[in-house]
Amino acid sequence: MKKIALISDIHGNLPALEAVLADIADRQIESIYCLGDLIGKGPSGHLVVDLIAESCEKVVRGNWDEFISSPTEDEALLWHQQKLGPERLAYLASLPFSIELVMSGRRIRLFHASPRSLYERIHPGANRETLLSLFQGSDECESVFIADVVGYGDIHNAYIQHFEGKILFNVGSVGNPLEITQASYVILEGNYGDLKQSPLGIQFVRVPYSIQSSIDQAAEAGMPLLDEYAQELRTGVYRGIKLKKD
Repeated sequence: MKKIALISDIHGNLPALEAVLADIADRQIESIYCLGDLIGKGPSGHLVVDLIAESCEKVVRGNWDEFISSPTEDEALLWHQQKLGPERLAYLASLPFSIELVMSGRRIRLFHASPRSLYERIHPGANRETLLSLFQGSDECESVFIADVVGYGDIHNAYIQHFEGKILFNVGSVGNPLEITQASYVILEGNYGDLKQSPLGIQFVRVPYSIQSSIDQAAEAGMPLLDEYAQELRTGVYRGIKLKKD
């Protein structure tokens, strides 16, 4: 049986990515797919892009990977653009929208946010119709078949749900988790390319890493929005939500 590690939303957090890659290596998993958002928020997007390109068999484009190349006057975005440089920006722009495969008799589709858009944010509490729509294909995808299994990133919140025999899961975030303050990824295990139904495994993994090292790297680099970044890493609470004070 083949094992595939699914990672997503690294967001320039090198210590988190290195911890996850070390765990994947310890488990002797050779195939790694990345579901986008390599850069943004954290200070080491340039190093993360290089490491992902070297380590991952397949990589899809996330919303940050797409809009980072757009002209901007935003100080924080300009900072990230300059760190990345033209060659890495071109690499990010070249990434495909989705990954499609068959494993253990299931048609599987993997993408960043939704099968229709990099910017359609769908949380596990969305209504049933919206969640079911994630199994549909679109012109953005490689094909338009209705998937049996769907995995995505974007929301930084790992979960799994079942709908009429279909499986929907989110791999969570490596570098910017917004629930548990540990890096998250998924191991997909089954008979790769086999049309016959057989056991399929979906395992969620949490990897502790040095959050302080990530914050220290951001501080040393002079990264904009340092306080907001530190809050998210330390608390798992999105920067747009005000923390309650005792």
